[in-house]
Formats: sequence, C-alpha cells, structure tokens
Amino acid sequence: MTGTIMNLEEHRVPVAAFLPRSLVNGPGVRSVLWVQGCPLRCPGCFNPEFLEFSGGRPAPVEEVVGWILAERQTEGVTFSGGEPFAHAAVLARVAEAVRQAGKSVVVFTGFPRDLLFARNDDATRRLLDSADLLIAGPYQRERPAAHPWLSSTNQQLVFLTYRYSDSVPAATRKRVEYHIQASGTVAVTGFPARPSRELVPLTSQLDKSQEPTP
Repeated sequence: MTGTIMNLEEHRVPVAAFLPRSLVNGPGVRSVLWVQGCPLRCPGCFNPEFLEFSGGRPAPVEEVVGWILAERQTEGVTFSGGEPFAHAAVLARVAEAVRQAGKSVVVFTGFPRDLLFARNDDATRRLLDSADLLIAGPYQRERPAAHPWLSSTNQQLVFLTYRYSDSVPAATRKRVEYHIQASGTVAVTGFPARPSRELVPLTSQLDKSQEPTP
C-alpha cells in the first residue's frame, strides 16, 4: 500500500492555485504554482487556506508542465504554497521538465537552507538540483523585510545556479498584484507591506483552460 501511495504522490501535483503570469513572485515574468499542504504553521501566514493537506486539486505532472510551457513570454515558474518541499518528489519532476525546456525554477520554502541541504532523501535533492533560486526560511512576522522577494529578514536568497546571481533587484519597496476573480473578489499576490483581510490571497480558483482533471 505504501508503494501505491508514493506512486500517486509522484504523479499528481496537489494544486492550490496557478497564475500564468506574475511580476512579483521572483525575477522577471513568471508563472506561479501554489501547492496545497504545509507542515509548518508560521504565525501570520498569508495563505492559511493552503496549509491543510486535504485541500487542493490533484493534477497530473504532464498537465502542470503544459500550463507552464504554454506561457511563451515567461522566464519560468515559481513554486510556492503551502510548502513545496512537502511535495518534493512530484515538484522535482515538474522542475526537471521545465528546466529541460530552457525555463527557470524558483522555490519559496519555509524550511531553512541548512536543514534542506542536510536532508538525505532523493526527492529533496532532485528538487534542489532542478532549481535556480531558493528563497528559504520560515516567515517571522515580527521581523518584516524590505526586500521585494523576502517576507522577513531571517529569510535567505540561495542561488543554486548562476542564472539569477547578478539580477537581485536594487529596489527595496514591496510590490503586489491585484486580480479580479470571476466572482468579483479582489485577490492579491506578492508581498504587501500590510496585508489586509479585506483583500484575500489568491484562491484555488483556476482558469477553466488550466483546471486540473479529476
């Protein structure tokens, strides 16, 4: 039974949300994939609805890769969540395909850099090997950061390739994007200086052309 569960986990991505294009979730114009499920419980988490592992919509790896590669004007994909390294095996497969196609991979994680590099499991290693930039560390709301890609000052930019090592933004102001959902709800993604609960984070509503199959 365990083998069957692992097989399913490695073939389906627990999608919480997908945004085809964004300017505020890493370098350049990027697609963003939020996964469902996180073992961490950082106080003040901006996406609390993505914490439970029971939510989200499972989508085949090939389908998710297709969404990302269909966006010809993007540099690559950013993984967020939820917690990407809680789904390292399946995201490694997505990342490997994206990198093979010439696009880049950025990963936001609540785990500290040293903890990830000390792990002795194949899934973590494969995801690290397939990423260009790791933005690592738990969110600490009492230590707000000015950097446009960091939520708190304890977090680190870890350059795993040379692709973005010379492109750290000089700007220090936070940037956000607002998206009007079909329901009329205004959703926000990025790094608001003062998150407002009147504006909800990006929800699991997906464009119909990108909706995962059951």
